[in-house]
Amino acid sequence: MAARLSLTLRHPFLPASYPIPARATQFRRCAVENCVSDSYDSRKLVLEVKEKLEREYSSLPLGRNGRDDEKMILWFLKDRKFSVDDAVAKLTKAINWRQEFGVDELSEDSVKGMAETGKAFVHEFLDVNGRPVLIVVAAKHLPAVHDPLEDEKLCVFYVEKALSKLPTGKEDILGIIDLRGFSTENADLRFLTFLFDVFYFYYPKRLGQVLFVEAPSVFRPLWQLTKPLLKSYASLARFCSIDTIRKEYFTEDTLPAIFKD
Repeated sequence: MAARLSLTLRHPFLPASYPIPARATQFRRCAVENCVSDSYDSRKLVLEVKEKLEREYSSLPLGRNGRDDEKMILWFLKDRKFSVDDAVAKLTKAINWRQEFGVDELSEDSVKGMAETGKAFVHEFLDVNGRPVLIVVAAKHLPAVHDPLEDEKLCVFYVEKALSKLPTGKEDILGIIDLRGFSTENADLRFLTFLFDVFYFYYPKRLGQVLFVEAPSVFRPLWQLTKPLLKSYASLARFCSIDTIRKEYFTEDTLPAIFKD
């Protein structure tokens, strides 16, 4: 084992005879052992949560996004800092919500009417950080006209669609809210709160950042009302210009068409 660790530590430009410090070898050995230990402990906690759900919440569904979905269990454990009880509590709430909301029944056809308004869409390309991108065009959101439940269904469908595009090794998505043309008739505190609640309770740590693009002064009071409700999620928000979108988040070839003009 020590020989393998020494080989791992050796720099490719150092001669074979160059001695590897004992402290470095010891450090590497500890790192490997901790990694194995962490992996073992994580697996043990996943099984503990799985057994607890089976024992106390056997009526919850099985399968993908169900009580025996080990990837989902591990994700919620990470979110709850590996507290079994906290993870179970949040998981049961999320799984029940998915059932009641009918998440798995959502489809392109079921949200077609609301999708045709153009108020939101999942961009075909990833951003420069390899994240799927969910874009909302705020000026096309009309709470006095559109059914709020249908708005929520469209929102969840696109969150699911964006997450399905996650490349291997990536864990979160980018949200962009285009605020050009935003007016008081587009203001919807209820929906904005719903959006962040969805990410906090049901898709924890899946929203890497949300960009508010070209926010007009009329949007600021709504943000000030919403911000305290978002708690730590408020730190994910960034107010920026279209120029920032172009320079920092996309290449010329991957820039969303709505930001090209």
